[in-house]
This record gives sequence, C-alpha cells and structure tokens, in this order.
Amino acid sequence: MEHSSILHFFENKSILVTGATGSLAKVLIEKILRVQPNVKKLYLLLRAPDSNSALHRFNNEVMAKDLFRIVREKYGDDDLIREKVSLVAGDITLESLGIEEFSLQAEILRQVQVVINLAATTDFDERYDIAFGINTIGPLNVLNFSRNCSKLRLFLHVSTAYVCGEKEGIVVEKLFKMGDTLNGARGLDISTEKEVIEGKLKELKAEQKSYISPIMKDLGIQRANKYGWPNTYAFTKAMGEMLLGKWKDKVPLVIIRPTIITSTYKEPFPGWLEGVRNIDSFVVGYGKGKISCFPGDPQTIVDLIPADMVVNAMIVAVVAHADQTTDHAIYHVGSSMANPVLYSSLQDYGLRYFTEQPWLNKDREPVIVRKCTKLSTETMVNIYISFHYLIPLKILGLVNTASCQYFEDAYVDLSRKVKFLMRLVQLFKPYLFFKGVFDDINTEKLRRAVRENEVEDGIFYFDPRTINWAEYFMYTHIAAVVKYGFKR
Repeated sequence: MEHSSILHFFENKSILVTGATGSLAKVLIEKILRVQPNVKKLYLLLRAPDSNSALHRFNNEVMAKDLFRIVREKYGDDDLIREKVSLVAGDITLESLGIEEFSLQAEILRQVQVVINLAATTDFDERYDIAFGINTIGPLNVLNFSRNCSKLRLFLHVSTAYVCGEKEGIVVEKLFKMGDTLNGARGLDISTEKEVIEGKLKELKAEQKSYISPIMKDLGIQRANKYGWPNTYAFTKAMGEMLLGKWKDKVPLVIIRPTIITSTYKEPFPGWLEGVRNIDSFVVGYGKGKISCFPGDPQTIVDLIPADMVVNAMIVAVVAHADQTTDHAIYHVGSSMANPVLYSSLQDYGLRYFTEQPWLNKDREPVIVRKCTKLSTETMVNIYISFHYLIPLKILGLVNTASCQYFEDAYVDLSRKVKFLMRLVQLFKPYLFFKGVFDDINTEKLRRAVRENEVEDGIFYFDPRTINWAEYFMYTHIAAVVKYGFKR
C-alpha cells in the first residue's frame, strides 16, 4: 500500500453500513468520521419503520454515546454528522433492505462504493426465526442489494470466528460451502431450514408470544446441534456465509471473522464498550460476588480482540480488496495465534482487580472476592452445580414452603444465583472448553502491508502482539465493564 493510501481511499467515498446501532458499527462510524472527515457520505441503515424512527434511534443509540465525544469536540457538536451522515430506515431481512423511500434507494444505488454488513443478532440463544432472518437471509439480501450498486468496489461482511463450532486444533481461514456441516451429517439445506421455521410458527400461531419465544429458541438449538454447531448464533452465521459464497458471482467480497470482541484498546480512547456480552458476564458475576466457581479448562486459550483493532482490520481489508472480483477473502481477526492468553490468567486478573478495587454493593459495602474453584472438565461442572446449587436450592425451597415463606429472601437470592450460573454455563460451555486456535495467515499479510507505512500503521493498528494482557484486561477492560456494565 502506498503512503497514506488507506486514508486516501476513503476520501470522497460513499459507504453503506448496515446494523448501524450495533457496538462495532459505532466504533467503525466514529473512526471514519474522525480520521477521514472528507468521506463523502455514510449511509447508515437502521432497523426502523420510517425516517423519524431512524433519526430517534440514531440520536439515542448512537450519537448519545460518549464514544463520539472526540469527534464532537474536533468538528463541532453536529456539523460534521449533519453533513456526512444520511440515515436510512430499513430492514435487512427484507428484499431491497426494506428501503421504502424510492428516491433514497436510487441515490444509494447510484453513489455507494463500499457496503459493510454489520447487522447481526449476537445472542447465542436467540429465537431461531429471528436469528435466521438476520444472520442467514440478511447477508444475502445485502449482497443482492450491493450487486445493484453501479459504483460498487467491495462488499464486506462481518461474521464470527466461531462459525467453526467446537473444532480443535488450527482453524483455517476457509469459506463454508453450501451444505457443509461440522459433524458430517448430511441433508443441511437452507431452504429446508426456512420451511422448518415457517412450519413451526404456523403451528404456534394461536399461542401467546411469551410461549412461542422459548419454543423457537429451543428449535434453533436443536437444528444447530443436529449439524454439529453448539448454538443458534454460530449456526445461522455459518449458513449466512454459505449463501454469500454461493451467490457472490462477481461481487468483490471480504468476510471478517472476529473472535471475542472486547473494549477499545486505544481509540478513540481506551476502554469503551457497550453492554455486557460474552466473557463480561463472568466479570460481572464474579465482581458482584454472584459466582464462586469458574467453569472451564484453565488451559483454554481465550481469543480476545479489542473492538478498535477489529475495525482497523476491516478498514484495511476494504482497501486491499477493492475491485477484486475473481475470488473472496476471509480474515480471522483475533489473538490466539499471535498473542494467546489463557483462561486461568484472565481469572487471576479478575481476582487482582477486584481485590484492589472491590465493587460496592447497594449498601455501599465492598464485595469481597476470593479465588474461585476451577472446574476444568464438564463432569466437574455438573457435579459442582448439583451439590453446591441445585440440591441446596431444592432443600431451601422445601424448608421455605414448610415455614410459610420465612426464608423467601434467601430462596430468591439463591435462585437468582443458580439461574445466572446455569445460563452462563449453558451459553459459554463450548467456548470455555474450546481447544482451537484461529489461523491468521491472511490477516498477518494485511498487518505486514500496513507496517510498510509508519504513518498509517499508527492509525490502523490491529496487531494483538502489542497488547500486554495483564495491563489491558485489568485496567482497561475490567474497568470498562465496571463503568458501563455494573448496576446496583
């Protein structure tokens, strides 16, 4: 890449970003506006029925975040945003992305050169119909829309590294083919999956919504497990990749597969995150004294990558592959190959942090954390939960009933702890015992290309070898989880 080629590429470019209210999308939007204010236009697709609803979501869910404070300070509160951002009400589960305003749709198709699909539902146990619509059918709809953009130079889709399921050893940067499964089972057909969903919804049509939701969640897990995936999220994302691979034709395509995304490493400032996701649930549970054990193999490599590094990798990949129609490229963006960190180390960092800076509970009293029991096998997890939680909960329930609810507070408190732990174990078990390492040969080539330009290397950094995990995880990431995710 030539000097300043990345920054120059985005000058006077029009970009369509879907899933614009997602946390990674916000980091991307902020980065582009901050480092390349001469971008021509950012068309931001938000799931909304009309333009007023889209504006409301954008103001409350995007611009209200302190993530954008540096952009506001540098360019004025709203001036740059008003000039560069165009909001688009739509829905990627629909054809033409659900864009009903014909003149705006025509403008986008005429102007956009880069399309970035960040729309996703990341809940591991999302309803199957919802996850299928967003994670599987959604990318195909975005691809078809991109195909009609007259100036298109690249379509970039953000997937997840965990489409590999529970694969052991080296996980390569390879695209799924239509019908691929993780357990060798035959018969995976995306059209059939659509029919299964529609049939189940028809069957449940007369039921209450509260009743339908858990059934559709269970259906997703069942279908995922049938073909070797541990959860609905990874399964539907993998099928989305299959559709892109089959129907890309001559559309320049890049698929980014991030691992576990954590708070920002450096920009726009260290430690920005939104919501409590993935391993952050353990940070919250441990810091608040809700869990006394850590399920998972202590020797498991937990593949973490800060959000700003993911965004920088995305930006560099766009420039590297623009106009390349003959093939597709896949990039694992993570740390397990270049700078691995063990699960046991993360546990130690948590103990050190909350010992130094204990959380104050609702009574303003410090929560004392202790070294937790490490449950290194799934059998140990099941035995521990039974003896320490399920059996005591059952006994306490009987005693509480016999004593006319005298121990109701204690029973409710223990019940909450049990539900919290059981949910964590169920959702994250495939990752807490994960034995894979994500190959990043393709990503390393991108890093080398950026290193050739010292100016841009400092702007578009994404080398995990620069991370000191103890320092980052304790004083940047855990501090961010406490700031943004802890509530009394």
